[in-house]
Amino acid sequence: MPLALLALAIGAFGIGTTEFVIMGLLPEVAGDFGVSIPAAGLLVTGYALGVVIGAPLMTVLGTKVPRKRMLMLLMGLFIAGNLLSAVAPTFAVMLIGRVVASLAHGAFFGIGSVVAAELVAPEKKAGAIAMMFTGLTVANVVGVPLGTLIGQNIGWRVTFGIVAALGVVGLAGIAKLVPEMPRPQGVHLRHELAAFKNAQVLLAMAMTVLGFGGVFAAITYIAPMMTHIAGFTDGSVTWLLVLFGLGMVGGNLIGGKFADRALMPMLYVSLGGLAVVLALFTLTAHNKIAAAVTIALIGALGFATVPPLQKRVLDQAHGAPTLASAVNIGAFNLGNALSAWLGGFVIAAGFGYTAPNWVGAALAAAALVLAVLSAALERRDGTGSAVVAAATPTAQRTPVHH
Repeated sequence: MPLALLALAIGAFGIGTTEFVIMGLLPEVAGDFGVSIPAAGLLVTGYALGVVIGAPLMTVLGTKVPRKRMLMLLMGLFIAGNLLSAVAPTFAVMLIGRVVASLAHGAFFGIGSVVAAELVAPEKKAGAIAMMFTGLTVANVVGVPLGTLIGQNIGWRVTFGIVAALGVVGLAGIAKLVPEMPRPQGVHLRHELAAFKNAQVLLAMAMTVLGFGGVFAAITYIAPMMTHIAGFTDGSVTWLLVLFGLGMVGGNLIGGKFADRALMPMLYVSLGGLAVVLALFTLTAHNKIAAAVTIALIGALGFATVPPLQKRVLDQAHGAPTLASAVNIGAFNLGNALSAWLGGFVIAAGFGYTAPNWVGAALAAAALVLAVLSAALERRDGTGSAVVAAATPTAQRTPVHH
């Protein structure tokens, strides 16, 4: 794997830390600003919605900019947003800081996925994408638990200051290691938009919204769920997040490996397993050991869907993948926003801290239904995704690799 993938992984590490660390710090932030836990959950929803808006917006703005330079500009925006969060005098300013940081997220992973895939041979593309996303998953093993520990003991503002510093390291890594890659000639915005006429691209994005949304429904409220229901101490939330992160690392690498061999079967297994485990979490949340095992499984099954879903979109939007890739990252976060809101809604409605797990199970099951539907449509069309790609105006020459 090229060294440039390491630079992308470093950037992903910083982004992953800021995205997920807020979940372990919701009680502290809520207490400091005098807002409720469901209200503090808006910091998760706001970030996710910022990704949804920022992914296509920043990608379109970046169509005139070489990819390396655009990745560096996005890291600069990420640094600014986290610095604003660190010094925010009010909850509203904190929310603005989260949104500013989030604007870089979708385009970074979207453009980064395309760059990663171009750096390797066709049969290794999902593995290369998974390698970049490893930075995101390792953040959950190292960055998020450390950030939570620092936030609980020194102050959450220090955590966001450190995250901004991580962004600086990521920016330097991209400047040093990513090769200059001129923007593709002859690819225009209308070519990129044409990919969205493809039903398979839209189905893949819908799977992304629902499937990964299932993970966030449960994990957004992990701190209050584990302290109030399972009986863990506040300090234990840190190592529970480590378990979640370890599951994510393993699931991401397995998903990347098998997505290059059997993409749709990998999706069936991961989405079906995720729905079952989330439903069981309603019961296992009452037992410390069972809850810990379940959290690791949610991380593994949830992130096993990421490389195949991202590759599915790249395959189906073949020839004009940049905008579709970035929008799919936005789709992950649309799922995050939707599920974080739904999770807060069922808690506020009085159904208890385990209720978000049922929301997550329903979302993952719906994603599995869409995956089966997508494969059935592909079989009906006769020869699979190569035909689907050929039917897309911008994707007429090269066969799609699975």
